[in-house]
Amino acid sequence: MSDAQTSSAKSADPTEPNRRTEIALPLPQPDSLTQAYWDACREERLEVSRCEDCDHLFLPPGPCCPKCWSGKLSTRVASGNGSVFSYVVYRRSYHPGIPAPYVVALIELDEGPRLISNIVGCEIEEVEIGMPVRVRFEAAGDYLLPRFEPNGAED
Repeated sequence: MSDAQTSSAKSADPTEPNRRTEIALPLPQPDSLTQAYWDACREERLEVSRCEDCDHLFLPPGPCCPKCWSGKLSTRVASGNGSVFSYVVYRRSYHPGIPAPYVVALIELDEGPRLISNIVGCEIEEVEIGMPVRVRFEAAGDYLLPRFEPNGAED
C-alpha cells in the first residue's frame, strides 16, 4: 500500500509496543454514474452534472436531473470555489485510518451544487459557516480526493 492510502497505527500487541501497522483508508467505490466524476478528480478538475433541458447543476452525479427528471445530462467544470454551508467537528475517530479531530463540511460551490468534504489547511477552530473555501485535491491510493481549504490559504 502507498503512504497516501495508509495510516500508521500502533500495534495492539503489547509485546511489541513500538511496532507500527498500516491501516487502509476508506476510498471511493465508483460506479457507472460516478466514474467520470472520479476520473475528472484524478485530473484535478471538479466536475458537476448539468441538465441539458433546464440547465440545473447538481451533485452527486445521477441518472436524471433531480429538478426536471430529464435524462439529457452533461458535465461542467466547476471553479472549485465555494463556502462552508454547514459543518461538524469529529472529535472521535470512527475509522483507525482517520485520526480525530477533523472537519466534515457541506460545501456550497459558487455554481450552486453542494457536496460533502473535509476542511483542511487550517485549525478546526477557524472553520465557520460562510467561510470562503477552494478545492485542493489530495492523494489517497489511486484517487485524488476533493478537499477544501480556506480561500486565500498559502499554496
